[in-house]
Amino acid sequence: MSTTNVETLRPVGSRRWGMGRIARVTVMLVVAGMFIIPIVGFIAMAFRDQDAVAAGSDGWLGLGGLSWDNVVYSWSQITGFGPGGGGLFQRWILNSLILAIVGGVLALVAAMPAGYALARLRFGSRRFWLFATLLAMVMPNTVLVIPLFLEVNAIGAVGQLWPVAVIMGFFPFGVYLAYIHFMTTMPPELVEAARIDGLGEIQTFLQVALPISKQAVALVAFFSFVANWTNFFLPLALLTSNQQNKTISIGIQELIGASPLFNATVAAGLDVKLYMPQLALATVISMIPLLIVFLGAQRFLIRGQTVGAVKG
Repeated sequence: MSTTNVETLRPVGSRRWGMGRIARVTVMLVVAGMFIIPIVGFIAMAFRDQDAVAAGSDGWLGLGGLSWDNVVYSWSQITGFGPGGGGLFQRWILNSLILAIVGGVLALVAAMPAGYALARLRFGSRRFWLFATLLAMVMPNTVLVIPLFLEVNAIGAVGQLWPVAVIMGFFPFGVYLAYIHFMTTMPPELVEAARIDGLGEIQTFLQVALPISKQAVALVAFFSFVANWTNFFLPLALLTSNQQNKTISIGIQELIGASPLFNATVAAGLDVKLYMPQLALATVISMIPLLIVFLGAQRFLIRGQTVGAVKG
C-alpha cells in the first residue's frame, strides 16, 4: 500500500497539525474571543460595585471584585425605581411577557393556516396574497408606526396593552415560513389522499398538515416571540402615555434616562441610584426570557433549519 493510501485511510483525529490548520484554528479562536470577552465582561458588571468600577479596580477583563451582595443591592435599586416604592421593572417584564406570548399565539393562529392556504390551495388571488405577504415581510416596521398610532388613537386605545398584542399577531414572516414548509415538505399526494377520504380543507389542515408541522410551529413561535420581546418602536408609540403598561424594551431606556451617568438632572430627584452595575443587571435580566425560549425550542430549531430544503 502506498504512502498516499495510508495517509488517506488514517483517522482524521490522528493527522498531524499543519501550519494551515493551526492558522485557521487560531483565527477562529481570536474571532470567538472578540465576541465572548465583551459579553462576559458585561455580565460580570452586574456583580460589581460602582465604587470599584469608578476607581478602575476591575482586575483582569473586568472580573475583579465580583460579589453576590452587589447583585442584591443592584436588584433593590432596580425594583425600587418608580413612584410609590417602585415595582415598575417587574411590571415591565410582565407586560413584555404578556405581549410576547399573546402576540406569538395570535401569530401562530394566523400564520399556519395562511401558509397552508398559500401553499396547497388553489384560488384566483393566490399570487397576489403571496406577493403582499413578501412585501409586508420586507417593509420596515418604522414605516407602519404612525399609521398604526392613528388607528389605535381613533378607537381611544392608546396606552392599553391589547391593541399592541393584536398588532404583534400580524407576523408576515411567520406566514412565509409556514408557506415554505407546506410547499416543500408536505407531499401533494398526502393532501389529495385526505380529500379522497372525504376530509374538507379545514379538516385536512387540522388532522393531516398541522400534526406533521412541529418544526414550522416552533420556528414561527420562536421568531415571533423574539420579535415581540425586542419590539421597540411600536410600544414606544402606543404605550408611553401609561407608565404601568410600558414594556421592558422601552423600560431599559427609562432606566438609562434616570441614571446619573446620562441624566444628572432627572436622577437628582430619585431615591434610587442607577449606575453601570444596575443597568447591566437590568439588561441581563431582560435577556433571560429569550435565552429560556431559545433553549426550550433548540431541538425544533435545529431540525427546522432544513425547512425548505429539497432532497437530492
